[in-house]
Amino acid sequence: MNEALDHTTVVHAMQPDDTPELRELYRGFEEQSLLPLWTQLGDLMPIHPKSKAVPHVWRWSKLLPLAQRSGELVPVGRGGERRAIGLGNPGLAPHAYVSPTMWAAIQYLGPREVAPEHRHSQNAFRFVVEGEGVWTVVNGDPVRMSRGDLLLTPGGNWHGHQNVTDQPMAWIDGLDMPFGQQMDVGFFEFGPDQLTCLDTPEYSRGERLWCYPGLRPLSQLKDTVNSPIGAYRWQYTDAALSQQLALEAEGYPATVATGHAAIRYVNPTTGGDVMPTIRAEFHRLREGTQTETRRDVGSTVFQVFDGRGAVVMNGETHSLERGDMFVVPSWISWSLQAETRFDLFRFSDAPIMEKLNFMRTEIEV
Repeated sequence: MNEALDHTTVVHAMQPDDTPELRELYRGFEEQSLLPLWTQLGDLMPIHPKSKAVPHVWRWSKLLPLAQRSGELVPVGRGGERRAIGLGNPGLAPHAYVSPTMWAAIQYLGPREVAPEHRHSQNAFRFVVEGEGVWTVVNGDPVRMSRGDLLLTPGGNWHGHQNVTDQPMAWIDGLDMPFGQQMDVGFFEFGPDQLTCLDTPEYSRGERLWCYPGLRPLSQLKDTVNSPIGAYRWQYTDAALSQQLALEAEGYPATVATGHAAIRYVNPTTGGDVMPTIRAEFHRLREGTQTETRRDVGSTVFQVFDGRGAVVMNGETHSLERGDMFVVPSWISWSLQAETRFDLFRFSDAPIMEKLNFMRTEIEV
């Protein structure tokens, strides 16, 4: 097909003449809940992805005060379960979806508060941009939450949270909730009102068993769908990124691009993604670095962990600073620009797109 033609032009050209007989045919379609493909082609089979989601930036300076205010006005406990505020993409209203497949929220837990245990089919994670003092208990294993940590709660796992300090704490949640909702696969179950473990160890049992580079316990040789590691600690993420850039400076090609270090959090039993529907990464750009412009099938969300910079989405530049979050919908062009050293946490639905063989990437040259 000539690239100058689009579906609107082609579909309009192929439409039959408007006649009483055709109108009668269409009434018959409507009565039987039928829709002819020849009038729906542009919506059902676009030339390229055209997400209803739109590029959008949420400012941490606006999110955090609202979360704090909700802490004053909204109790946390059985029924509401979590004081979590979903980031609603303006193009997907009224749903609080950050993208068609993913849900993101800021969650806030006040001093000495406890969020009761529950479990659900949806896969979830937490990423901490600031604060400490909360332990999340996953299947009875208490996991410390601190700045820069990625914490996993795969689907079907019991989990609750407790703040053991006199200071509140906020973090972001990410789930595959919209994907699960559209696929009709969701289950939810309330757990006990009291956490199954009130301990506050420095490291969880999962970390003590699994977090030794290149080593696997012989008691755990069966691969698992989800990563058995409950927390990926900032100290190791930071060290890995720092060493990539250090090696690059020494002339060894250790970074994904000049001045751009990146890691992917992986399931140590398979080497694949930490959960089957969510990919998690961390990116560090040297001061003054700009990434290539690209488009990807599927959606991705970033949170600025530290530094200042910008994202360019569909040619529009958005300045960014610590805590800010933004979403890049499917097939939207985007690139990053670092004003200072620029650290960003990233999560996406890439595992879904790759497993279903829908993934495609285009790099602008």
